[in-house]
Order: sequence, then C-alpha cells, then structure tokens
Amino acid sequence: MREIHDEVTLTSFLGSATSLANVVVQNLDLRPHAAKLRALDVRDGVLLGCLLEPHDLADAVVRGALVFPRLDGLPYEPWRTTLYTPDELFAGFSVDDPCTYCDTLDARVYAHFRATGGADEAPMLEAFARRLHDHGISEALETLLARHERVVAFMGGHAMRRDDPTYLTVARMAATFAGEGVIVATGGGPGAMEAANLGARFAKADDAELVSAVRMLAEAPLYKDHEWLVAAYRVRSTFASVLRASPTPTLGVPTFFYGHEPPNAFATWHAKYFANCVREEGLVSLATNGIVFAPGSAGTVQEIFQDACQNHYGTVRGLVSPMALFGVRYWTEKLPVLPVLAQLSRGTWEDRVVASDDPAAIVAFLTTQGPKRLDRASWSFCGAYCRE
Repeated sequence: MREIHDEVTLTSFLGSATSLANVVVQNLDLRPHAAKLRALDVRDGVLLGCLLEPHDLADAVVRGALVFPRLDGLPYEPWRTTLYTPDELFAGFSVDDPCTYCDTLDARVYAHFRATGGADEAPMLEAFARRLHDHGISEALETLLARHERVVAFMGGHAMRRDDPTYLTVARMAATFAGEGVIVATGGGPGAMEAANLGARFAKADDAELVSAVRMLAEAPLYKDHEWLVAAYRVRSTFASVLRASPTPTLGVPTFFYGHEPPNAFATWHAKYFANCVREEGLVSLATNGIVFAPGSAGTVQEIFQDACQNHYGTVRGLVSPMALFGVRYWTEKLPVLPVLAQLSRGTWEDRVVASDDPAAIVAFLTTQGPKRLDRASWSFCGAYCRE
C-alpha cells in the first residue's frame, strides 16, 4: 500500500487521484481537502489519525474507508511518522534554569509513562497508543536507514564520566567512522553513548575542537549532575557551526523505559521508544557493519549477548555483525564475557570477534571485517516432515 505522511505528497496525490484504494494517509489535517476527498472513491483506503470534521469523517466511513481516529489528550503523538530531534525533545529548555527540563516534551512524556503504569501493564488505550507510537518510530527509522548503507553502533555504560579518558577515545573512534560516511548509532543516552554521538558530529572538525568540547562537557561529568544538560547546550552553542557541518547523521535509540536519564543532545535523530525490548532488539539489529562495546554494566552485557545470539543463528538477514570489545582487561577480568564469546563463536564466526585496547585496531577491524553471511540451511517442522 502507498503511504502518505506529508502535506506536499498529499496535495500532489489529490491533484490527479480518483480512488483512495490501497492508500494509507497518516496523521494529516484533511479538513482543507474535504471537498476533494468527497469526490474520491474511498473504498479500501485507510485514514490513520487524520483530522476531519465529524460529518466528513462519517461520510468517509459510510463510503467504505477504514478510519482509525485520533487519540487526543496524550503528551505524545501515537500516529507519529518522524524521528525525534533533540530540539523537539528539549523544546523550552533554558541554560539559565536547569529545572526547565521538567517542562520539556521528553520529561512530560516520561512523567505520563510513569503515571500510566510505567513498565507495568498500562490501561488498554494507553498500551494501544504506545504501540502505535513505537510502530511509527520503527517505520521512520527504516526510512532513514534505507538511505544509508553502513551503520556502526557504539554500546557502553551510561555512567561513563565525561572526564574519563575513555570518553574522548570513544568520541574519536566515532568521528573516524562518521568521517567515512558511516552512520554512528547508539542507545541515545549519556556516558559512552553521548561520547559516540558527539564524536560523530565532530567528524570534519579539528581534534583540538573535539578536545575543547569534551573539556566543556566535563564541567558536569555525570548525567546526574544538575548542569549535565546545561553543559551540553553550551557546547551546542559554542560549536554550532561544527555541528551544522557534520556530513553524516548520527542516531540515538533511547527509551522512555529509562526516562530518568535524558537522551543526549548530540544525536541528529532520536528513535525514542516506549518498549525497551523493541528498542534493544532494533538497535543491535541495525548495526550490520559492527558494534563497538565500550566498558559498561548489565545493559551493555545484555547487548553483547543479544548481538551474539543474532550472530549465532543469523537472525538478521542471515548475517554475522562484527563485534569489537574495547578494553581487553575489562572484558576478560572485570566482566569476563570474552571466554563465553570465544566458545560460542568457535568454528563459525570467531573471525568476527575482536578485543583490543587500541582504538585504531578497533576501527581497522570494523572497517575491514564487514558482515559475514552464515552458511546454514533453514529447517522447519512442515518442511522436514509434512511437505515436499
């Protein structure tokens, strides 16, 4: 079915169309086009969350259109068709008063999320609205990725301090990838995730400018600091020309599930979900050109083994995505996941796993070792026993 999400496409379509069959119109104000809609054969057309006067809405239903109404009274748009930008999520924030964050869209949606059950079972209409929202985010994300062939993700802890030397190292690695036209994707939060999104925006800048930006951020080193977002906005203001000149968009995939920690202000786009399970699965799946795992805690370990599971069974288009673990001692002693990965990948995809303390080696590995196709025959019960 053809999908129409914007006014320009809708106007062009209505200029020559005679039928709405197999067309989905989503989240648009159709009131100015009511006369043209009444002249169309609307059978087998779909209107999702569109604005129409009651009598025009009834007319469309009676004549055979499938209509899903708007869901009003929510702080977010269930029929969303685009990703978020930091400017949208943080609209109304002022560096003069950090508490203005509480009035932003990001904070208001999180407050609503908690008030309607949080991670527990939500009321039916709220659960429905969240699923619609997340579906729209997934579609917008697929549209973005369809225009960019190569994606490398950075995973790592939200507790990584801005004044930790590893923060700058992660930013520099991300800058190298973005400079080669690779989309750098992260979980969209603070710490190592922010470092990678920041570095990607500085891909064409001098290293001295990146160092200066990190030094400014380090005045509020942790996301729990009162001026964490203030420091980010000061960097955005000071280096506005650098951020505008970044050649490749960089992506964050955060979640309202962890809404107590704001998304970072340096991702070009945020695909922010309600369902953390959808977010985790999607984030690992999209990085077919590899993932850098910087030091982190339980969440990063979860992502390592989620990636390993996808690689082992080839569940993402039959591909193995390279895994680069940054910090040999960290991943062999503090959180010893490497021995498990070595056993799991032995004989099949062990050439797509590396651990190193050398950022250049990490970049070189992911640059040279692209995705690998698994040579495994598929099996199904019906295919094996019941049908030729």
